[in-house]
Amino acid sequence: MCTPQAIWVVDDDPSVRSGLSSLLRSLDYDVVTFESGMDLLAAVGARHPRCIISDVQMPGMTGVDMFLRLIGAGIRIPTIFVTAYPMPELQSLALDNGASAFLIKPVRARDLAAAVAVAAATAA
Repeated sequence: MCTPQAIWVVDDDPSVRSGLSSLLRSLDYDVVTFESGMDLLAAVGARHPRCIISDVQMPGMTGVDMFLRLIGAGIRIPTIFVTAYPMPELQSLALDNGASAFLIKPVRARDLAAAVAVAAATAA
């Protein structure tokens, strides 16, 4: 079940999903993880998370493409992007469309925690 404090994490790397889950749970958030943007899109319906943390580069669909599909469907969820391969054009596209943050891996725990707190506070 998705609670109002749930954070959804999407990353194709299982170790990143596990690490982010552990960090977020230590901050008292409920966490739901997804292997791909398509998996996350399939889960969106009547339930929405407090915010999304997404990798940018993933097989099949980038995190930014997933974000834009949500927006195209009229769904606005505060989204934080994390990437090891910063590309200015994707960063601009994400931020210009309302992304909450665009962080570069490796992300310090306190920086991610701060970004999540801000994003979760802006959730409707």
